[in-house]
Amino acid sequence: MPNTIAGFSKLSKEEKINWITAAYFSNPQEAISILKNYWNSDEKLQKLHDEFIENTISNFYIPLGVAPNFLINGKYNSIPMAIEESSVVAAASKAAKFWSTRGGFKATVINTEKIGQVHFIFKGDVTKLTSFFAQTKTKFYTNTESITKNMQKRGGGILDIELRDKTNLLPNYYQLHATFETKDSMGANFINSCLEQFAKTLKEEAQNYDSFSEEEKDIEVVMSILSNYVPNCIVRAEVSCPVEDLAEKHIENPKAFVERFIRAIQIAEVEPFRAVTHNKGIMNGIDAVVLATGNDFRAVEAGIHAYASRNGSYSSLSHAKIENDIFTFWLEVPLALGTVGGLTSLHPLVKLSLEMLENPSAKELMQFVAVAGLAQNFAALRSLTTTGIQDGHMKMHLNNILNQFEANDEERVLIRKHFKHHVVSHSAVVEYIETLRRTV
Repeated sequence: MPNTIAGFSKLSKEEKINWITAAYFSNPQEAISILKNYWNSDEKLQKLHDEFIENTISNFYIPLGVAPNFLINGKYNSIPMAIEESSVVAAASKAAKFWSTRGGFKATVINTEKIGQVHFIFKGDVTKLTSFFAQTKTKFYTNTESITKNMQKRGGGILDIELRDKTNLLPNYYQLHATFETKDSMGANFINSCLEQFAKTLKEEAQNYDSFSEEEKDIEVVMSILSNYVPNCIVRAEVSCPVEDLAEKHIENPKAFVERFIRAIQIAEVEPFRAVTHNKGIMNGIDAVVLATGNDFRAVEAGIHAYASRNGSYSSLSHAKIENDIFTFWLEVPLALGTVGGLTSLHPLVKLSLEMLENPSAKELMQFVAVAGLAQNFAALRSLTTTGIQDGHMKMHLNNILNQFEANDEERVLIRKHFKHHVVSHSAVVEYIETLRRTV
């Protein structure tokens, strides 16, 4: 059967599945069975999921977990986390418990400004363009009033619009660089609608500007789109306590522990190879909450990693210090999040996750997300600088290996008992399973 097809999007769901399974799978009936096993038995709910994206054939499940006992700004919270990687939720929970007796987490939203740009080509006199923009600027606001009216009622809207000369980067390249406040919505559709109207106004007003030559009137709008880089939409999360209060089972010498901890961060601040993995650990916590609350984790990832490179080299997002025998550990990250619109009002589990967080505002959600990232980073660095990261991670990963080899209940008991006193590795577990099965 050929692996190309015309009109695939017009096929019914059943027809799509039949074609896909016949074209790509050695056992089409088994593939069909697997796909249908992941359908929701509630037809209305399944239809809702089918309509989130195009060409749906099934649902792809990711576990939704909970990390409890987060003391944030003096209040206890349980944080929902959607992620497939073992040990992430456990690590976050452990960090939450650790800091709950040491003052908890403090989180502050520093700013909530979002950005969009109209990218255009202008072949002419920049002084004329500058004068044109100054004369036309108010029309960008008035021509978008129908779009911004409801947002303004909620306290948001267009903050400013600038003309930016980028001809040092590309010939004849300019921008309308606009900033926005979108309150509790992430604001992508709102921002893009405003930008497209800006572009329309730009072209129309240029045609009527007498000081422009005919060539100058012919402004070419390349594209109008929001930016996922939001360096002025920042949240800070931190923990702090006296160095001596860090003592616990695996931290017998708090001062030595803190010195190693800070050195580990300093390495991530100067060494990009380490910084990428260091920040990936932070994103384990951030992405899991972003996904659980129906936000765009790809946009968040892109913006945060750009922020980590803002000084010309990719560096650690988190930092630590000791001052007057007080240990402080913190991060600042850009987060453009929403608690209304998109999946937040459609996906049942997203609605439950937001309710678990007591229906937060966008600013409050920014704080929860940043705290989850900091907690994850603390847990990872504590392991790395004490027992090593593989011990706990591989014990959590043991379940995945047992499931992969379809271990029965009796085997699971014996295997878990064995690996209480032995190092867990994939090869060691496989070898032990094979040994057990040879003796049966």
